[in-house]
Amino acid sequence: MPRQQPAAQRPVRRRSYDQFCASARALDSVGDRWTLLIVRELLAGPRRYTDLHADLPGVSTDVLASRLKDMEQGGLAVRRRLPPPAAASVYELTERGHGLLPVLAALAEWGAPALTERRPTDAVRAHWFALPLLRALTGLTREGVLEVRLDEGEFHVRTGRGAAVEPYGFGPAPQPDARITLDAELCLELGRGDFTLAEAVKDGRIEVAGDGPLAAELRGG
Repeated sequence: MPRQQPAAQRPVRRRSYDQFCASARALDSVGDRWTLLIVRELLAGPRRYTDLHADLPGVSTDVLASRLKDMEQGGLAVRRRLPPPAAASVYELTERGHGLLPVLAALAEWGAPALTERRPTDAVRAHWFALPLLRALTGLTREGVLEVRLDEGEFHVRTGRGAAVEPYGFGPAPQPDARITLDAELCLELGRGDFTLAEAVKDGRIEVAGDGPLAAELRGG
């Protein structure tokens, strides 16, 4: 009778729906709680484990470590060591992981109507409004970096072809091509399609700063 492998040496089989269906296979990879929110964070660029944990309020350290390991095994993310003097490890999305951008954008559009009122227990980060805003920016033809200022903080987005590579990032951009100031509620309204970007600028609900082609396009020039 063959000897049974010790538990520590047995290959771990992830839970699966065991259905020959593309949607089921996708959910095998990203259907666990927190996975898509980790992708949301990594779409902004490489992150250290501690930074991920700080921007995912409510996730335990064990669950975060487990999800990141699953994402590595599933080919959605990789872990790499930064060169000195940083000497830290970061997680970043693979090409397959970046392919989830339209999935998250669609989820953000679908979920936007549920954001009618902020609950007292709701955490918030400025860059969480990037996904709804990206929908309103798809019509821009000028390629560049657009800095976005909200009361909740700052983030930046890329317009034109660059949006497909690195759609948004944390904090202010080092050298933005243009800057807009608006409130979080307008971000959600733009994401729902209640207003167009041009209408919000014309009505004075968006303040545009900058002198280059991207700023001119935002002003309707």
